[in-house]
Amino acid sequence: MKRPTVLVLGGGYGGLSTVVNLQKKIGTDDMDIVLVNKNDYHYESTWLHEAAAGTLKPEDVRYDIKRVINENKVKFVKATVESIDVDNKKVGTDAGELTYDYLVIGLGFEGETFGIEGLDKYALSIADVNAARQIREHIEYQFATWSLEQEKDDSRLTIVVGGAGFTGIEFLGELGNRVPELCEEFDVPREKVRVICVEAAPMVLPGFDPKLVDYATSYLKSKGIEFSIGTPVVEATPEGVKIKTGEEKFEFIKAGTVVWAAGVRGNRLIEETSIESKRARVAVREDMRAPGYDDVFIVGDCAFLMNEEAGRPYPPTAQIAMQQGVQVAENIISLAKGGSTKKFVPDLKGTVCSLGDDDAIGNVFDGKLVTGKKASFLKKMIDNRALYMIGGPSLVIKKGKFDVL
Repeated sequence: MKRPTVLVLGGGYGGLSTVVNLQKKIGTDDMDIVLVNKNDYHYESTWLHEAAAGTLKPEDVRYDIKRVINENKVKFVKATVESIDVDNKKVGTDAGELTYDYLVIGLGFEGETFGIEGLDKYALSIADVNAARQIREHIEYQFATWSLEQEKDDSRLTIVVGGAGFTGIEFLGELGNRVPELCEEFDVPREKVRVICVEAAPMVLPGFDPKLVDYATSYLKSKGIEFSIGTPVVEATPEGVKIKTGEEKFEFIKAGTVVWAAGVRGNRLIEETSIESKRARVAVREDMRAPGYDDVFIVGDCAFLMNEEAGRPYPPTAQIAMQQGVQVAENIISLAKGGSTKKFVPDLKGTVCSLGDDDAIGNVFDGKLVTGKKASFLKKMIDNRALYMIGGPSLVIKKGKFDVL
């Protein structure tokens, strides 16, 4: 009897969790597992804001995929996925065509510009390790150039962050700690630097308790962060961004650095398949399978899953993506044996948003609100737990965060 082939696209949280859990539960002759990823490393996307601000080295947010897979059970293919044909069970890559019996799509997110003019050209995005490195180096370049200029252009020292959601706030928290270091390194007066958060929505951190939101904004303001809330960006240019401040009122913020962190979508390849999607996210069935395709599973940022109790979709977090990987692995093994699948039920441990290395806010343990160093400690423990779930104690020792006090 032919062994089934499980093809996993993407080495992010969802895809890698699927592979790791498959290899734990099968024998070497049970199935062929193929993992495709464009890089030979996995990066902790929840740490990218630290690399972008320069508070963490880019190499510290990544680790080799082969460090956590069993090569006796998993074939790793370093390749870029170019096409997905779910009707003929074929996937095209720049390394050749692949076929499958079961497909797991975990290709991650792309930035969503919402059609704002110039944003794709003139704003930077915290998209991956190299993009984070580019942001860090761009900010350092602006500081260094200002120091060398005879006629100084203070707008070089203005950083606009688009978006007051989770990523935007965490990035602002890192900048709050990083800016004083940059000022000292490049002999820049702190009062010359502006960090401005621009948000179209009327609120910061939607979904968080108002008390936590107040704590976060007050803390960031104490670090010199400015907020412009309810003022959507309508255009980006090489000189900065234009925001709408009223019915017929606009303001131009001249800035040397614009970082867009105001929305994500699934991978565009999803939209080129016959799978129904919206913004490249698939409204999956309860067992994480794509509607109409019993052999295709969707995990991570490409999956849209409703929280019926709350009346809103589950957020595409690393915590949920990794749990999806566990359930998808179990469902594939069951299907391969002629069994049935089980419903994916998220086990939410709470949410913690960092405000830099030594402060955070969180809603944990069934509604308990935490702030400050206690929340920061929990955030680091969550990060370490994610490493443990994929690579065990050795990966935690190598990449974990231990400056927790």
